[in-house]
Amino acid sequence: MAAYLVTGGCGFIGSHLVDALRADGHSVRILDDLSTGKRENVPAVDDIVIGDVADAAIVKQAMVGMDGCFHLAAIASVQRSNEEWALTHRVNLTGAVNVFDAARTAKDDAAVPVVYASSAAVYGDNPAVPLGEDAEKRPLTAYGADKLGCEQHARVAGNVYGVPTTGFRFFNIYGPRQDPGSPYSGVISIFADRLASGQTATLHGDGGQRRDFVYVGDCVRLVMAGMEKASTAAEVFNVCTGTPSSLLDLIATLADTGGKDLSVEHGPARIGDIRDSFGDAAKTTAAFGMTAQTSLRDGLASTLRSLAG
Repeated sequence: MAAYLVTGGCGFIGSHLVDALRADGHSVRILDDLSTGKRENVPAVDDIVIGDVADAAIVKQAMVGMDGCFHLAAIASVQRSNEEWALTHRVNLTGAVNVFDAARTAKDDAAVPVVYASSAAVYGDNPAVPLGEDAEKRPLTAYGADKLGCEQHARVAGNVYGVPTTGFRFFNIYGPRQDPGSPYSGVISIFADRLASGQTATLHGDGGQRRDFVYVGDCVRLVMAGMEKASTAAEVFNVCTGTPSSLLDLIATLADTGGKDLSVEHGPARIGDIRDSFGDAAKTTAAFGMTAQTSLRDGLASTLRSLAG
């Protein structure tokens, strides 16, 4: 069994990853500043370093003795990256460089592998859906630009420093523990919370926008498999279903799954909102022999159960 560092391990995706690693018998150390993650998400983990990935010294300390690192820590809000450009850049890109740098010196004999989260935001407003990994990168936001920068620095980490990496471009990940109270949270967690509490949800635009919704359990399975694929070639893979769902389809499925109607009010379309964003899963399926398998209905049912307590 191995010892892994999980940055952002108290967060939504990170805490599910920690649970899965521990269930497989691995030991886990978490690095998290608890700005959005919650300590109660990982009650059984004792080895937690409270700190910021933008602090190189803390990252190096946390990496000591590890066999690998899963780097998920980020300020994952596009809106916040637009409002606090320099701050989010420091966490999202400098933090990734700190992780790669710490990985190259964590052991005397070889660099430790790093599996890291990129994002579908690197594709930006590219209309060539479904989006394969070779599609043109057209990030529209600071968040997307920083995630593309992470991929480029991963190549540097491999080419110059011998750090093996695997990158994953997350599409719309959802599931239990995603905070519906955050203004930056995903649409599913917000809509599911509104349904469970009987409140009205706001739908921006006409609802015809199509997205690729991926259940968190499927995401975690791929991220874990990425550790064995880590190499200095710095390969990057989509985490997607390849099957788009419109927001209107999402609302109908959510209401049907929950057994009650979701009250919706329409708001103005958001400036810069991308009409269609969904991925091509072919490369991921070929490399890992798996892809996202949880249906939207089943994933929504699990999410609603978690909100019901």
